[in-house]
Amino acid sequence: MPDVLKFVLRFAIGIGIAAVVITVILAILARVVKSPANLGVRDGKLAPCPNSPNCVSTQSQDPRHQIAPIPYTTSVPEARARILEVIHSMPRTTIITDAPTYIHAEFRTKGMGYVDDVEFTFDETVQVIHFRSSSRLPYWDWGVNRERMEDIRAAFEAAGQ
Repeated sequence: MPDVLKFVLRFAIGIGIAAVVITVILAILARVVKSPANLGVRDGKLAPCPNSPNCVSTQSQDPRHQIAPIPYTTSVPEARARILEVIHSMPRTTIITDAPTYIHAEFRTKGMGYVDDVEFTFDETVQVIHFRSSSRLPYWDWGVNRERMEDIRAAFEAAGQ
């Protein structure tokens, strides 16, 4: 076998081993990283998104993180019941906090099991559900949080018809 081919083969094997090691480390971290301490509603606001691109929030002013809230026309208890129905219908989801005007759920990604913290708070004065969805790991989420929240919005709207 020519030396160049041997080098390429060893390089490819090395890259493959490094990818496996990184994947295993991230999978372990996904299971041990705890819920952030800044979750919850403070002065009517959810925590701001971090600088990383793996978060969306209805209360963010940054266009990269900003997303529209979910409007509702019913009472808060009815809107809350409907959003809980939607959350429960989604796979790999656990409700962590279920309060009258606040919900915190954990969504696990398929495969690696990364945890995304999703929070909802109900603003009765303007009849909207504010939410924040943020990945604990990794730094990038490839649009998963935004897509999930748009799916939740669509399901919430469909359930109200």
